[in-house]
Amino acid sequence: MVEGATRKIHPSLCNEIARIASEGLRNAFRHAQARNIETEISFGERHLRLRIRDDGVGMPAAILAEGNPGHYGLRGMRKRARQIGANLEIRSSEGRGFEIELMVPASIAYPDSSRRFLPFRRKKAPGA
Repeated sequence: MVEGATRKIHPSLCNEIARIASEGLRNAFRHAQARNIETEISFGERHLRLRIRDDGVGMPAAILAEGNPGHYGLRGMRKRARQIGANLEIRSSEGRGFEIELMVPASIAYPDSSRRFLPFRRKKAPGA
């Protein structure tokens, strides 16, 4: 489902958002044993929001907190979200499904935003 008027997303964010979404969907298809998977994207004035949720078996709290040993999925999603200045909420409990919600501030997400700020760009060293 798409909410709001579709807007261009800053090109340097598209790949990172797509990778987070892909991992969320991959988890749902591979591990959740879900009957239903919902994906929403909302083009808001203050945020770009991506939400993926399923009605599957859920995830144990220990794996939710730390990730699965030897797997990069949840850790990678969190790292990508931090790098682009977004907030990522991951919610799950055993037997109650899984949900991710990525919130990217409009000032970062949309190239036509009045304020252009890309937190993942390298800062110049002092005196450079």
